[in-house]
Formats: sequence, structure tokens, C-alpha cells
Amino acid sequence: MALQQWAMIYILVAFIAANLPWLSGKRFVFGSRNPVKTLPWYLGEWFVMCLIMGLIGMGVERLLDGHNHGQGWEFYVIALCMFAVFAIPGFIWRFNIVPMLRRS
Repeated sequence: MALQQWAMIYILVAFIAANLPWLSGKRFVFGSRNPVKTLPWYLGEWFVMCLIMGLIGMGVERLLDGHNHGQGWEFYVIALCMFAVFAIPGFIWRFNIVPMLRRS
């Protein structure tokens, strides 16, 4: 596969991973269902997914290039912000649309 295809697949998987905590009522998607899953719990799951995607990205980079390139703190802040932007649809679904649907 070409590098562009790997990048697009990684971005798609990152988008899905960023929205997974917001779309699932279960803890870490596979755990027990807890009806009182609070915002800090959602944010914790989201951050863990961010770390997992970072590790997957480092693994893909090592697979494709043979080694990992050194990155400054700016790279990691931008990656975190991009992951937050990816999570916006799931956040809006969980905290805006679902309560509106339950009221009607």
C-alpha cells in the first residue's frame, strides 16, 4: 500500500476512535453498562483512546520508515487538538442530540 493510503486509513481509524467513547454507554466500549457514566469518565476514555492512537501511529511510522522521527511538544499538542476536533460529532450526539430525543 502507498503511504497516502496508510495515512487515510489511520485518519479514518482515529476519527472512529475519537468518537467511540461518546457513542458507547459501556465503559471502554467492552465493559459493563453504567447508566451514570459522567463527563470525566467520557473524557478519561477519550484520552486513553488518544494515547492508543498515538501508539498505533508510532507503530505504523516504524513499520513504514524503519524508525520513529523525533517530535517536539508542538507536534503532540497539535495531534491532541486534532483528536479533540475529531471527537466533536460524538460529543454533540451524546450531550445535545440524545437528551433532545429522550425529551420528545
